[in-house]
Amino acid sequence: MIEQYLLAFITGLTTGGLSCLAVQGGLLASSLANQIERDLLQTPSAPPKKAKHPIRPKRPNAALPILLFLSAKLVAYTLLGLLLGWLGSFLAFDPITRAGLMIVIAIFMVGNGLRMLNVHPFFRNFVIEPPRFITRAIRKTAVRNETTAGPDTATPLFLGALTVFIPCGVTQAMMAAALGLGNPLSAALFMFAFTLGTSPVFFFIAYFATQVGATLEKHFMRFVAIVVLFLGLVTFDNALNLLGAPSVSGILTTQQANASTAEAADTLTLQAENNGYVPARLTARADSPITLTIITENTTSCARDFVIPALKYYVLLPVSGTETVQIPPQPAGTTMRFTCSMGMYTGLIEFK
Repeated sequence: MIEQYLLAFITGLTTGGLSCLAVQGGLLASSLANQIERDLLQTPSAPPKKAKHPIRPKRPNAALPILLFLSAKLVAYTLLGLLLGWLGSFLAFDPITRAGLMIVIAIFMVGNGLRMLNVHPFFRNFVIEPPRFITRAIRKTAVRNETTAGPDTATPLFLGALTVFIPCGVTQAMMAAALGLGNPLSAALFMFAFTLGTSPVFFFIAYFATQVGATLEKHFMRFVAIVVLFLGLVTFDNALNLLGAPSVSGILTTQQANASTAEAADTLTLQAENNGYVPARLTARADSPITLTIITENTTSCARDFVIPALKYYVLLPVSGTETVQIPPQPAGTTMRFTCSMGMYTGLIEFK
């Protein structure tokens, strides 16, 4: 029993940490941006000329919001594990719903990045703020400094809990494993161990970035804004992949890949590997039923969550094994895209 929790922790500490950071990093960056913005605005622009002791610029209080973000995430995923063990697949999000959530989050991230760059007053609306009653409750219990407004604790807690709605591919695989445990307590401990394993990567990368930026305060907020803006565009691009629409990453991936066969065939084979699908371009015979065989071998990445948007087909592939998909006849010239459930790994089938 203990071995499965240790395995979950190690998975989070290795592949899970980086995979989740790529998907959820925008929310963490937004949380940090809010705190850093407050800290830098509270730093005097220049010390008084006659001051005996010059005022040192205030370093952003990065550790607290990161820890709050990760704590809220840990609690949220532990509760999710509890519910998964009890309700089973009832809580699973279909690819279309997940794509919709990703688009909403992408719009917020892009708007927040443009707000920090002071592009237009309109983007001042792109700020996540917790409900007022929560803010008031926190203010009553928070320790206040005489000259500052105190740390913002509500935003990182809120954003950390929000990550439960955008799990990365590895997290989804762990959620599927939690479902298979069939026990609320076991599933909760399983998700707790995995999420705890992802936390060190989140903390050290985020904290290191803020401390490097603290030495260049005048430029750091612009850097954070650009990072948030970039992650927002990547999230939107991944959502397009999940919807089966043309995207920048999808086009680049398929252009760089050679077709699997010189001639169109009605039996296709696809390898779902940890770093994507091989080959990324398949050639199928038009106007003929197609059999697609997907092979996995120790695959634990997002590639396990295989989606064909045009067919509304979604399956969680085994870690090692095969899965067969029957594709109905398609007219010549049709391009059918496939992707992982987070839109990170893509490919297509060309019918000729």
